[in-house]
Amino acid sequence: MNISEEIKKRRTFGIISHPDAGKTTLTEKLLLYGGAIQEAGAVKSNKIKKSATSDFMEIERQRGISVATSVIAFTYKNKKINILDTPGHKDFAEDTFRTLTAVDSVIVVIDVSKGVEEQTEKLVEVCRMRNIPIIVFINKLDREGKDAFDLLDEVEKKLGLNVTPLSIPIGMGYDFRGIYNIWKQNIKLFKDEKKQMIGEKKIFNSIEDPVFKNIIGDEKHKTLIEELELIQGVYPHFNKQKFLESKIQPVFFGSALNNFGIEELLDCFIEIAPEPLPKFTNERTVKPEEKKFTGFVFKIHANMDPKHRDRLAFVKIVSGKFERNIPYLHVRQDKKIKFSSPNAFFAEKKEIIDVSFPGDIVGLHDTGNFKIGDTLTSGEKLQFKGIPSFSPEYFRYINNEDPMKAKQLSKGINQLMDEGVAQLFNINFNGRKVIGTVGALQYEVIQYRLLHEYGAKCSFENLKVHKACWIEGDVKSNSYKEFIRIKQKFLAKDKDDNLVFLADSAFSLQMTIEKYDTLKFHFTSEF
Repeated sequence: MNISEEIKKRRTFGIISHPDAGKTTLTEKLLLYGGAIQEAGAVKSNKIKKSATSDFMEIERQRGISVATSVIAFTYKNKKINILDTPGHKDFAEDTFRTLTAVDSVIVVIDVSKGVEEQTEKLVEVCRMRNIPIIVFINKLDREGKDAFDLLDEVEKKLGLNVTPLSIPIGMGYDFRGIYNIWKQNIKLFKDEKKQMIGEKKIFNSIEDPVFKNIIGDEKHKTLIEELELIQGVYPHFNKQKFLESKIQPVFFGSALNNFGIEELLDCFIEIAPEPLPKFTNERTVKPEEKKFTGFVFKIHANMDPKHRDRLAFVKIVSGKFERNIPYLHVRQDKKIKFSSPNAFFAEKKEIIDVSFPGDIVGLHDTGNFKIGDTLTSGEKLQFKGIPSFSPEYFRYINNEDPMKAKQLSKGINQLMDEGVAQLFNINFNGRKVIGTVGALQYEVIQYRLLHEYGAKCSFENLKVHKACWIEGDVKSNSYKEFIRIKQKFLAKDKDDNLVFLADSAFSLQMTIEKYDTLKFHFTSEF
């Protein structure tokens, strides 16, 4: 099969939402309908001692939240689907922002009772900035929630989207009876059933079917007709090209936990979602159908399997074919590397693959060569754009609680920092290590992982730092030398030995910038 046919088969998308909107459950049920699993583990259920397939880190199983992006691939109706299930919690937003560079479309999950929440607004804003096509899935219809039309208005106002419903619920909460699928113009009736398996659902192809009318009753039938007329009169007609241009966003309703509305979403998704899209580099635009391979690292994960201490770099393939045992250029290091065991993913399950195509995500075993944002090519020197670095908002000293495990602690810190979830600074005047993160919950995750993956105990101690600034200037100049002497208590080196100024307040930072105007103060490490 040639490369253009392979590209047409692929759909790579991310699932984003506020925590607890049901994002990981939706991922599970997409796998269930895709035939990738036979039975789903309810994430929050105490009755079922299973965890969500996509939450493979132990801390995720305990907390019931996703703290790392997981990559899952399956085939559905001859389409190769790659899902990136992202963390919803704001303390892990950095991982999600980076993941959005690797997707071609996005499904936004919204809780029917809570509506649009803060984290959803931030993530959708990033999608809109990048013109990523968006599908909205309004979840948990089996629970009492807001009116469908109130929710559609809220999505438009708070997220700035131009929505068009492609399904509409019949009732809600205790009164929930089913869904009218506008996309296929049929009706599925809901009945509470075994939630971990796909059950039989009664389908009607006409709204005037007498059996259907009899089941839902005259009042609900009349309301449904009125709502469909309202949708036709108020909302724009769905247009695939406008969707791909991010000018219109289809909305589906359902209940992921009850396997309801998922099939409708998936069937429509494979028809309308974009194939792998071109990506921009500093040098030029790279198109998927180009013969030569290009790809970029958007995530690094240490200890995918703690028993083997393996570290994987997740690479999004942008163009050409990626082949096993072929040497590719690592652009930043300007050296060729070949990979004997590239992996495809099914959550924590991995399999070695011989060839991958644009849209696919490949896991490469890494001994420390890769950083987030690195480019791999067949030889051309390119640097992909838009992979963000972050400026930490929280700073804490890290203390070793077990002197016998100093080596394990050092190794663990270095490997976890490479994942991009936090940054390490070494204070110049006392040699102490400081970890900076974008969210306080990161410290709990780092502490947990250091103990369980490296056997190293640590504690954290608060440090008053307002902002970390990377310093650029002429090291021989008097201004630079004076800055080093006066500010020595506030200076540190990052993991790559770059000089960093840890300002203790906004006032101090402003005064320093004004005083040393020949130096440049950068708020990200990439300048």
